[in-house]
Amino acid sequence: MIIHLDRDMTAIQLSPAPTDTGLLLVEHDRGVVTLTLNRPEQYNALSAALIAELQTAVAALADNDSVRVVIIAGAGKAFCAGHDLKEIRSHADPDFERGVFERCRRFMTALTRLPQPVIARVHGTAFAAGCQLVAQCDLAVASTEARFATSGVNFGVFCSTPGVPLARNVSRKRAMEMLLTGEPIDAGTALAYGLVNRAVTPDRLDAEVQGLVKSILAKSPAVVAAGKKTFYEQIDENLTQAYRVATTAMVDNLKSEDGKEGIAAFVEKRKPKWKGK
Repeated sequence: MIIHLDRDMTAIQLSPAPTDTGLLLVEHDRGVVTLTLNRPEQYNALSAALIAELQTAVAALADNDSVRVVIIAGAGKAFCAGHDLKEIRSHADPDFERGVFERCRRFMTALTRLPQPVIARVHGTAFAAGCQLVAQCDLAVASTEARFATSGVNFGVFCSTPGVPLARNVSRKRAMEMLLTGEPIDAGTALAYGLVNRAVTPDRLDAEVQGLVKSILAKSPAVVAAGKKTFYEQIDENLTQAYRVATTAMVDNLKSEDGKEGIAAFVEKRKPKWKGK
């Protein structure tokens, strides 16, 4: 069982896991959980064990009402260099390889199903599955020292799975250029492409992340969770069905306790009092 303590010394139980290897650091500070990939010497490559710990942590956060925002960061020089190719090569077993990619798929899709917004704090290299992780997060803030690439093609392995969220963040032409060339782009280009929300100097990275966190924390937890759920439900639907999904969500939102409170506060020109805050 992995158990971490927040700054108020409250235990956060992260459900059963095989071992606590220290591959993932978890910090809980006043409603914000930071998950830090902790394989700095391997540039935070996603080994099977690290993916398993990420899955365990995300599953526990989904049902934790005290958590409002999740930040994903990396220790050392890199954010994440992608899958651990040395580990994959050492097994040379299709079943092992399929298992790694299946577990990674479940982890990545779980991020979109979390009720809490997920922010990628990208201070350095985000290559291959690391770029995939950035694209899969709801928001991303990058240091101007960060670099992004779907670099697998350089090593004879096309980044097909990283291409899934990449193509849902940037245009097809941009995605194909990154996938076909494997060449890195800088943070400014990633911002122009739509891969990240902010690109700031390293000394401003944490302040920029915290600015987004502060804005989210000021909102209704229930409305944010419902809104995120609706966004991902409608995004891949055709236009007519997308509007059906969104219309139902709007009606449900308006009749919710926080929906009524928000409108009342707007009309009465006062600060809303959200449920659960």
